[in-house]
Amino acid sequence: AIYFVSDEPFKGKPSEFQTLRYHDPASGELKQLSGEIPWDVDALEVSGDGAHLAFVSNEDGIDKLHVLALPGQTPITVPELPVGLIGGLSFSADGKRLAVTLNTATSPSDAYVIDLANAEMTRWTTSEVGGLDTSKFVAPTLIRYPTFDKVNGKRRTIPAFYYRPTNAAADAKLPVLISIHGGPEAQATPYFSASTQFMVNELGLAVLIPNVRGSSGYGKSWLLLDNAEKREDSVKDIGALLDWIDKQPGLDAGRVGVSGGSYGGYMVLATMTNYPERIRAGIDVVGISHFGTFLKNTEDYRRDLRRAEYGDEREPKMQAVFERISPLNNAGKIRAPLFVAQGKNDPRVPWTEAEQIVKAVRANDEPVWYLLFNDEGHGFRKKANSDYFNAASMMFLEKYLLEERVEAP
Repeated sequence: AIYFVSDEPFKGKPSEFQTLRYHDPASGELKQLSGEIPWDVDALEVSGDGAHLAFVSNEDGIDKLHVLALPGQTPITVPELPVGLIGGLSFSADGKRLAVTLNTATSPSDAYVIDLANAEMTRWTTSEVGGLDTSKFVAPTLIRYPTFDKVNGKRRTIPAFYYRPTNAAADAKLPVLISIHGGPEAQATPYFSASTQFMVNELGLAVLIPNVRGSSGYGKSWLLLDNAEKREDSVKDIGALLDWIDKQPGLDAGRVGVSGGSYGGYMVLATMTNYPERIRAGIDVVGISHFGTFLKNTEDYRRDLRRAEYGDEREPKMQAVFERISPLNNAGKIRAPLFVAQGKNDPRVPWTEAEQIVKAVRANDEPVWYLLFNDEGHGFRKKANSDYFNAASMMFLEKYLLEERVEAP
């Protein structure tokens, strides 16, 4: 028999998620083993002796481990793992132990081994964190906030991971950074990020990382909610997050910044043009500033794939949408300091996307920092460049986001 993961229709019914399935070719039996879990199954592994199957479900961005005893396919008890990401599933030769790699917001990836008979877990490695006190690292809270539209008569909610400094005073109103993932079909997850821990612990920022519509991990329908002419609906999800921040007594709605890379860079620019009075600073990394010029100049091998997501710029109707929503055409609305970082050799988002938005926003007499690496592509891989960018980003946030605004008398 075969165990596999699929999002194809099951017994004539559409499937929103990738589910674990079982097929016996001899009898034709087909079963769905994770149908009661309304989330994607991202990984599976069968022990060499055929006695156990392990699989991982992605539940609201958090990985959950499941183990079945075979051939009966009955769940067995496994230890409660910390909130994070699970990978590297591997059974021992005798099938009695399961090794996993676990990455959390407070710990880089480490190897753990689970004794299946006793449901006991042993940590095998302790990753290097540069001598820092890991007890001070901050784990996020998963929140959901209401957005502008409704589903079955109720407000749609958007998930977000919320990091708040543990040493903040109870009555403190903290500055906020909204970090928006790229893709757009990516997903924010609670993985270890040195930059996030620095911003929370050293800069005293509250960090919010949302999974707006169009993110992966929430079903096929969710994935399509921002396609083509619906593009700015995802920007409205950030507007709804700004509304949520405004209602939180522990957050300073007057000091909100946005950051993001690639498609997340577009989201930064779009947020700054749609909500200029509510954003204090923005960091755009290898971001799209105009969908028309982006599709024209991106490498040929990517163009049709991107058209399927963003829309076809050759169609007059879609061209009109791009002209209306592209940040470049709305750059005059940006009234906050902007930091743009780009790789000169980027095959995905050409460096000209950065050049044109920098030129346009500088015409507003707003501070614009521009960092162009001649030896980088889509993101910064060389350590010296990455360190330089990270240091510059923290300086930018200190200068333009952390200082409290002084109101005129």
